[in-house]
Amino acid sequence: MLRRPRRNRKSEVIRNLVQENSVTVNDLIFPIFVIEGQNQAVEISSMPGIYRYSTDRMLDEIAACVDLGLKAFAPFPVIQDAKKDRFATESFNPDNLFVKFIAEVKRNFPDVVLMTDVAMDPYSSDGHDGIVDNGEILNDATLEILAKMALAQARAGADIIGPSDMMDGRVGFLRNYLDSNGFQNVAIMSYTAKYASAFYGPFRDALDSAPKFGDKKTYQMNPANSREALLEAELDTMEGADYLMVKPGLPYLDIVKSLRDNSHLPIAVYNISGEYAMIKAAAQNGWIDGERAMQEILMSFKRAGADIILTYFAKEYAQLLKR
Repeated sequence: MLRRPRRNRKSEVIRNLVQENSVTVNDLIFPIFVIEGQNQAVEISSMPGIYRYSTDRMLDEIAACVDLGLKAFAPFPVIQDAKKDRFATESFNPDNLFVKFIAEVKRNFPDVVLMTDVAMDPYSSDGHDGIVDNGEILNDATLEILAKMALAQARAGADIIGPSDMMDGRVGFLRNYLDSNGFQNVAIMSYTAKYASAFYGPFRDALDSAPKFGDKKTYQMNPANSREALLEAELDTMEGADYLMVKPGLPYLDIVKSLRDNSHLPIAVYNISGEYAMIKAAAQNGWIDGERAMQEILMSFKRAGADIILTYFAKEYAQLLKR
């Protein structure tokens, strides 16, 4: 027997020598949730270990993460219902919670990277990612609101804009709008292949942003489709995206691999709330080893070809590496 692959597995040192992929803190973006008020830390019941923090407490959390080596964050705002309307006007209010939070983080931590969310649903009384008119999501009218939102975030100090709305043409529209207002260096990480998934529930709980009627299937992608992701990637690339993202992560590793094989842009994957919640629930019930499962999942994203991983496990994983 000439070939014995087990020779390369016989000790930890040898296994490490031939390991093909690794995950470091440099690969991770930590999604975080910010709320109004002072000295607030509210755990999200469906996401054990993840909290909604007021800005003052979030600054402490970011400091702790930076000490662990994490330096990239994806903040999401929890907006009070009284400030929501069908046109998401609060989203481009220069004094809104999110804009002030971005500016405060950049004042205190100028070297961290903030990737900010551009979509109407946290601010919309309808809970949709676009303007609703008689049950229809209006694409082109929504772009105007998204552009104002992106500009407000860029002015506050956002490093990367993350349009998660899945409106057609929004990457090019935002790129032109940012450039014409002097923000040529603000990057765009497009949610290129964002699927109409069953795994978003805990995130919508965290933001109280679930649709008030219907679903998002007219703008988010059909989970049955893979070639369509290549079309979206081609369009986003032509329109000026700097990064392409796949969301969710675990059920769509084939899409991560497909984008990696067909694009020279950095590929990101979002290990979303439902995926995190499943691991946490199974671990709490003693059904799996949660720590090992976390490591295996993160490695699967790298193996599939992701350069960047957005994950709620980011802090926990960074703590593990520090042991």
